[in-house]
Amino acid sequence: MPRRLLLATGLAAAAGVLGLPVVAPAAGAAAPAATSLTAGGSVNQVWVTGAPAGAHLVLVAADGSTRARGTADPQGALLFRHVAAGAGYHVEERTGGSARSGSLRVLAANETPASSLYRSQQLGAGYGYLTTRDGTKLAVNVHLPGPPDKGPYPTVVEYSGYDPANPDSTQPASRIAQFLGYATVGVNMRGTGCSGGAWDYFEPLQSLDGYDAVETIAAQPWVLHGAVGMVGISYPGITQLFVAATRPPHLAAITPLSVLDDTYRGTLYPGGILNTGFAVSWGKDRQHDALPAGPNAGQSWARRRIAAGDTTCRANQTLHSQAPDVAAQIRASRFYGPQLDQLNPDVFVHQIAAPTFLVGQVEDDQTGGRWPELINHFNPSTPLKVTIQNGTHVDSFDPAIVTRWGEFLDFYVAHRVPSIPAGTRAAAPANFIALAGAPVPLPPDRFAGQTDFAAAFAKYRAEPKVRILFDNGAGGAPGVPIPGFEASFASWPPPGVHPTTYYLRSGSRLDPAPAGRGEPAADPYRYDPSALPPTDQPPSQNDIYGPLPKYDWRTPPPGASLTYTTAPFAHDVVLTGPASADLWVRSNRPDTDLEVTLTEVRPDGNETYVQSGWLRASQRSTLNAATSTPLEPQYTFRQANTRSMPSGRFSLVRVPLFPITHAFRAGSRVRLVIQAPGGNRPIWAFGAIPGTSSSRNDVAHSPAFASKLVLPVATGISVPTALPPCPSLRGEPCRRANPTGAS
Repeated sequence: MPRRLLLATGLAAAAGVLGLPVVAPAAGAAAPAATSLTAGGSVNQVWVTGAPAGAHLVLVAADGSTRARGTADPQGALLFRHVAAGAGYHVEERTGGSARSGSLRVLAANETPASSLYRSQQLGAGYGYLTTRDGTKLAVNVHLPGPPDKGPYPTVVEYSGYDPANPDSTQPASRIAQFLGYATVGVNMRGTGCSGGAWDYFEPLQSLDGYDAVETIAAQPWVLHGAVGMVGISYPGITQLFVAATRPPHLAAITPLSVLDDTYRGTLYPGGILNTGFAVSWGKDRQHDALPAGPNAGQSWARRRIAAGDTTCRANQTLHSQAPDVAAQIRASRFYGPQLDQLNPDVFVHQIAAPTFLVGQVEDDQTGGRWPELINHFNPSTPLKVTIQNGTHVDSFDPAIVTRWGEFLDFYVAHRVPSIPAGTRAAAPANFIALAGAPVPLPPDRFAGQTDFAAAFAKYRAEPKVRILFDNGAGGAPGVPIPGFEASFASWPPPGVHPTTYYLRSGSRLDPAPAGRGEPAADPYRYDPSALPPTDQPPSQNDIYGPLPKYDWRTPPPGASLTYTTAPFAHDVVLTGPASADLWVRSNRPDTDLEVTLTEVRPDGNETYVQSGWLRASQRSTLNAATSTPLEPQYTFRQANTRSMPSGRFSLVRVPLFPITHAFRAGSRVRLVIQAPGGNRPIWAFGAIPGTSSSRNDVAHSPAFASKLVLPVATGISVPTALPPCPSLRGEPCRRANPTGAS
């Protein structure tokens, strides 16, 4: 295992490289046995390699107390996690053997290595390895626009557990950056690909590795201005938030695209209901990729490098088998607890100081659409540019966005007036702005002809923080990723948004006035999570990222949902922000799951999907009154606060909808559908509470129990375009509307 061996005989050399004081064995400690275990201290961790398979290993503190026990895996490896920082630890084998490690030091998360760790490393063009503070070697792949001595070059880093270091492939964000003249460095997280160590889902050590990678790369002589940016969509986008929160001194900017705001609330357990679709399958895929590279495990590019003789990659596989069981972690996260705060960017993005370019879609089919929650959690002093639109997971690289992405990098990383090279512009449709055979040209340069960087930069910084692209998919040929119109604002939700209430009424109506005396008091529906197939069924025959996906978006069968619809709007109505369905629910079961879906019933007889929200009814009592608003109920999802549904009585269940950015044209109507989870979102599926033939929910709409829908109606936004074709809007399926709305 090519990690620095912190044994008694090698401790001084290791500590010198790490910038740490040399720690002598604890006074009175027993002399090392004749056979030494290979072990080392990391950040709140201790690793062991080379032990006999199945050996019982014990972590002993300086005072002689046992701090942890474990068994070596078939590769002879073991990783002790959650170890308190300190010196004088050692590991002993206690299964008949007498092996013992030398004295070990466990690092604290707030210990910063000496800058010599970064300056001493040399990275050249092509494939290689960099060394982190604990001696772990991470695989890297460097692509330079030209020879190193012709630099320095503006440089960006892509860091994830996918394969950014794969020398035979380039991730999308890095590829586009290369077209724009940037040097790119792909770095694989520990425990993935050819990198050493063991992988875990966004553990703190991964963020510190990212800090070390940024600082090591920024110290290279071919890096312009001695600072780097970070790029990436999805996994490498989310990773940027974690790394930037550690504040690497030489991180110039980050560009997180298609991210999540909170692993639990946004993707894994929306509304407290397990996402058994994308979220669980993604976790299982990462578990597979983190295994030691072998015939049926690990990453294929690592297997190829090992077969070609990469001994470092081979040795780095030793600890891969210590990746935790993702399925077990998911089961353990059934309710929110303090341990999940480290997976919740909402909690820590205020620590980010680097300028940030944040983009996403409110119907994101993978990470979900809750991510705009992040906006108001950033420190107000952090330069922040945000783009919000309707669309799919990949739409963060739509043409209207990628040009602004390039502007941001040029201003904050390259320190130059933004301009897309003519050759890149000509090649763009064929090379990286194309979806399923629908190439789209790039918008023109906004700063063409300007030569004064300071003036151009000042103008750029003065632009509004939040940009909303409306009707993405309707600005050109139907489904092609071009917005119909856009608007910019100083904040999110935009100024002028006000909560607007529509009450559920008898006759499947949504009305501005609540029910009066004598009106029927409630409507029943059958609770049936199996009522609808996945929207992307069958996924093998449906490219949901193409211009016009063939969504299998069905209306629920009779009796399996409730539907309420407004009267036609007399004028255009624009929704921008989160929403809430405040429902008085009675169930004949102790618990029930709710999905609420908002659609637009158009004057042409079609119906367009807008947004959904979810809640397990027993979570209603975890409502956080201090942070909730009329538009946005916030839940703690703590197990201790959950309550079963009261037998035979109505209870208020506030179902939060993910954020909305949608323009309803005059003549359109808002429709609210209430049902069991499933059938409205591609890729997502739900571990809903099972139903039976007798499972039933009632939703009240009486004066005493006034169920309502609260919408974020914006003022001051004009809608300059006509009703979009059906289908055309990206991420928003369109179907023939049920004339009555009854189901």
